[in-house]
Amino acid sequence: MSRHVAIVTDSTAYLPPQTMERHAITAVPLTVVVDDQALEEGTEISARSLAQALQKRRPVTTSRPSPEVFAATYRAAAEAGAKGVVSLHLSAEFSGTYDAAVLAAKDAPVPVRVVDTRMVGMALGFCALAAAEVVDAGGSLDEAVAAAEKRAAGTSAFFYVDTLDYLRRGGRIGAAQALLGSALAVKPLLELDGGRIELREKVRTASKAIARLEEIAVERAASGPVDVAVHHLSAPERAAALADRLRERLPGVRELQVSEVGAVIGAHTGPGLLAVVVSPR
Repeated sequence: MSRHVAIVTDSTAYLPPQTMERHAITAVPLTVVVDDQALEEGTEISARSLAQALQKRRPVTTSRPSPEVFAATYRAAAEAGAKGVVSLHLSAEFSGTYDAAVLAAKDAPVPVRVVDTRMVGMALGFCALAAAEVVDAGGSLDEAVAAAEKRAAGTSAFFYVDTLDYLRRGGRIGAAQALLGSALAVKPLLELDGGRIELREKVRTASKAIARLEEIAVERAASGPVDVAVHHLSAPERAAALADRLRERLPGVRELQVSEVGAVIGAHTGPGLLAVVVSPR
């Protein structure tokens, strides 16, 4: 990190490594705990290993980075020449990551602006990219924060899961909603709303749910140039097919990425996840 404003995010942004390197973005890893073994997301546990653990019903939990890890990251940015840091993180409704970053920022050697994007996945990643593009163009700390916040306000994320059970276990969705879905044998379509996971629609079959996910994405992207990300967990064929259809139907798409989510998000959604992020330029 050698730029005048450093961009820090966390491992749930799921930015491609080459993109992070090109824009000098640093991601602080969250932790996945499998059978009481703590593993850093992205380096010590893969999405495939996580999916296998879930399928075997091994106990899986997640935890935030410590304030000390953030403090070391901010010090490294200052030592590399940064005069300020923009620190962008997943929704505080999901994790204590934002709170840990705020604690570390208080004693940082340079000004640190910590932002709860109320997003996750590439919905967070696009916010980090927006800030980085401003910095690349010579923009200030405040301008980078404003760009990230504007991108977050316009970004939407919708997703399909095979079952609500993993979200229920992790406390990310109410038990009553999860029970309702199971009892009616419906396939839920969910969305990020105010930093929380909310049930958007109930659809009877997986194929209809995925078709509806596509329609929602097309509707949301109709207003102009957008970036799009398709996420999955252990469903690469589904993700690739959905991405191909979106490319055909979205002439205004600037960038369309397909990626598997990491272990932290996967732990709460389970295998079969399919998500679409639509982020207007």
